[in-house]
Amino acid sequence: VQVVESGGGLVQAGGSLTLSCTASGLTFENYIMGWFRQAPGKEREGVAIINRSGRSTFYADSAKGRFTISRDNEKNTLYLKMNILKPDDTATYYCAATEAAFFGTWLLRAQYTQYNYWGQGTQVTVSS
Repeated sequence: VQVVESGGGLVQAGGSLTLSCTASGLTFENYIMGWFRQAPGKEREGVAIINRSGRSTFYADSAKGRFTISRDNEKNTLYLKMNILKPDDTATYYCAATEAAFFGTWLLRAQYTQYNYWGQGTQVTVSS
């Protein structure tokens, strides 16, 4: 199984970025997917999660109204559209997949081991 993020980069505050995550070696539509991030010196935090069909999503308060998570099960790809970026959004962003039976906000705060697969991360840097 491979989970690979892309799309990170350097952007000015107020700008936008779209992250992508492509998964291979698994049946993508069977997995709940999530985006997490970790800034230097801080704990990893959940950003957004999406259920298997893509019809239900949850966001961290920090992401609500600015970020949009989506997925394309035919392309085995997860997306995170980020608008109105702030310097506080600077972090390494990770994509993760879980076979969890139930979809809920708890997955934003779940332990690392709750997710079956993680990507290597993509760096997002927002300059002020």
